[in-house]
Formats: sequence, structure tokens, C-alpha cells
Amino acid sequence: MSHLIVYSFLVYISFGCQQFERKQTFTDDGLTVTQIDTSNIAKVEDIILPNGYTRVNYLNNHFGTFLRAQKFDPDNTVHLFNGQEKSNQKVAFKVLNIDVGNKDLQQCADAVIRLRAEYLFEQKKYDKICFKFTNGQNACWKDYARGMRATLKGNNIVWKNTAAPDSSYKNFRSYLDLVFNYCGTQSLHRDLKSPKTNQKVEAGDVFIQTKQPFGHAVIVMDVAEDKSGNSIFLLAQSYMPAQQIHILKNFNNSALSPWYSLKDTDELITPEWEFKAKDRKMF
Repeated sequence: MSHLIVYSFLVYISFGCQQFERKQTFTDDGLTVTQIDTSNIAKVEDIILPNGYTRVNYLNNHFGTFLRAQKFDPDNTVHLFNGQEKSNQKVAFKVLNIDVGNKDLQQCADAVIRLRAEYLFEQKKYDKICFKFTNGQNACWKDYARGMRATLKGNNIVWKNTAAPDSSYKNFRSYLDLVFNYCGTQSLHRDLKSPKTNQKVEAGDVFIQTKQPFGHAVIVMDVAEDKSGNSIFLLAQSYMPAQQIHILKNFNNSALSPWYSLKDTDELITPEWEFKAKDRKMF
């Protein structure tokens, strides 16, 4: 059986009061385009706030604005890269409508990279789409788009110009799979910045640990504050094996769930990992 769906790309257009998406599906036989009504599909920004909180304002081009605009998969079931369902469905509050690919690549740190890269691609900030492999080598979209390809020779990765120039989204998605293959929690933790002392949590921040043999990373999808300036936030993750990105429930505070807070604590306990406040990084 051929691979029916490899990657999908959503382009937004509007007609009157309705919103539509042209859903581009890349198959083994080419590109198929369908148009679907998405006016009633919920987004991250539609998640209800607890009483007394309002969302933090972000500029239109802010990473947080992009994250808030992410739509949910109406099926709301977390699927693995191979189509199977995640065994621990109870951790997920909502599932993002973003493909996971058909290889075991888009795991935790990769999901963070995916969201950041998609944001930069949407903003047409192509020169900023550049991540470092675990060995420290740059993997930049602009190089990949002009035909550079990476091959592993011994312990070294060698770049050669072996492909035709291609700046399409389909090629961009192939570039991301390359990044996922050679990046991970170690490289992401190394390359992210530490927040300044007393700097508040922002959408796009990452809680990340590099415990051996594995680490984990979750990304802040939205932030709200009360009148006293106390912050709450939403978290999203992928996991092992590669799976759809999903908003996490808060099992430690059912009244606040799916929102999280670090007020009066330095522990961030998520359903499948425990972080410390000091584990926060930012782009």
C-alpha cells in the first residue's frame, strides 16, 4: 500500500464571513488540493480562561500570536507517526492540526523546532530558519533551498550542492525531517537562551531537560495574567515515539487544567515529565 499522506500544508483564504483552508496533501503521485470550511474549528486562543485572567497582548508578528492561532484536530486523538494511537491518551487536552510525518522523527524537541520553523516560514523570515545539529554544524533552510544536501561520512556531516533549487513548502518539510534527524534535546538546550532574572513566562518559551539517556521538552503555547500579574500558561508536547503535538492537561490542579502556574513553586509537573522553573529557555 502506498503512503497516502506524507505532508500537509494549510493556506488560508476568506470568503465573506467564512474562513476556508486550501489543504495541500502531498502524496506519492503528486499534489492534491482540497478546500474545507474551518470557520468552526477551535484554536489555542479559544481555550477558556479561569476567572480573573486575561490573555497577554502580543504583536501580530510575535511567536505567541502564531502559537495562539494553531487549530485543533477535530478528531482530538493523538496518533503516532505510523498511524497508531498513543497509548496514553488521557494526557492530551487538545491535539494540534499539524502532521507528524511518517517517520519516527518529530519527537519532543523536534516538535518545538517544528513550531518555531513554521512560524518563521509563515513570517517569510527565511534567513532565520537555521538550527544546529548536535555536532554544532549549521543546518539552514536557505542552503537547503538552493540545493545543498547533508550526507553522513564517518562521524562527519558533509554538505554538497546536489539538488535543484527549490523553495517550496514541500521541500521545506523535507528540510525539517533532516533537522529532526540530527537535532534533539541536547542541541536545542545548548542553543536556546536563558531568560533574564525575574523575566516572566512568554508564549514560545521552552521547558527542557537533557537527562540521560533521554531528555524532554515542552513549549508554552499561550500565557494569561490576573490583575496582580500572576501568570498561567498552556503547554504542548510531542513525545516518544513521534506523535502529534498536543496540549497537556494539568493533573496536579484539575481546577486550573489545562493551564499551569509556577506561583509559589519551582516545580512544573506535567503528565509525562517533571521540570523545574530553572529549566525554562527561550528563542
